[in-house]
Amino acid sequence: MKDRRLFLVGLVVAILVAMVVAQFASSNPDGLEFVAEQEGFAESATDHGLADSPLADYGENLSDNDGVNTAVAGLVGTLLTLAIGYGIFWLARRTNRTSSEVP
Repeated sequence: MKDRRLFLVGLVVAILVAMVVAQFASSNPDGLEFVAEQEGFAESATDHGLADSPLADYGENLSDNDGVNTAVAGLVGTLLTLAIGYGIFWLARRTNRTSSEVP
């Protein structure tokens, strides 16, 4: 019961950070973009194959509201990361049990 409560509190905190705190992230370009602009090769960049996907660029294609887009992208990213992590640990635990049973 205590582990479940800790998990739920951690999940709520992670979702709040992803959906609320992300709204205050800097709109300035990241380090790589900044250097590309400084060195003059930023305009030679091309989009990748998933550039038109729904969550590309913090979900800017979801709606006209940037805040909602960022919140949805943060929520989906957090839940997806949690699901992938859970799956990896579930497989590792299952593999560990199987290998420890072999004489």
